Amino acid sequence: MYSKEQASQIRQEFWTVFGRYISPQPSADGLKINWINYKTGVRAISFRMRAENRSASIAIEINHPDEGIRMLIYEQFLEFRKVFTDTMNEEWDWEPEVRDENGRTLARIIKTLEGRSIYRKEDWPDLISFFRPRITQMDEFWSMAQYGFELFK
Repeated sequence: MYSKEQASQIRQEFWTVFGRYISPQPSADGLKINWINYKTGVRAISFRMRAENRSASIAIEINHPDEGIRMLIYEQFLEFRKVFTDTMNEEWDWEPEVRDENGRTLARIIKTLEGRSIYRKEDWPDLISFFRPRITQMDEFWSMAQYGFELFK
């Protein structure tokens, strides 16, 4: 078991390694991009990558505080579901209402990898292989779909 400080250091090291690995990859629009802190340009829409003790996930999170607006954004994503699935080359879980670790309600579209740990360096290649294609494919999707969300900026 790691202390909070050790766990934080390991997480920071992983994301630094991942950031160095993916940083040469340009965005779908050919621009330099911060993949770890991806900016969608819509405050209520975030791309999140998480690596935990027993799993990793990548998600689109819709976190608008107004339930009605949050659902409108989610419904707009549903309109793009086929494009999203075709771009990602796999099915993801679509969750219209979940609670995050802070108890806030959000909607999300998520893919999870079970059985890998950020705290085992031997799992890092699997984690990187999980995150890299998905974040770049999400960027490709967003490059096409973002104009359908301008109303929510």
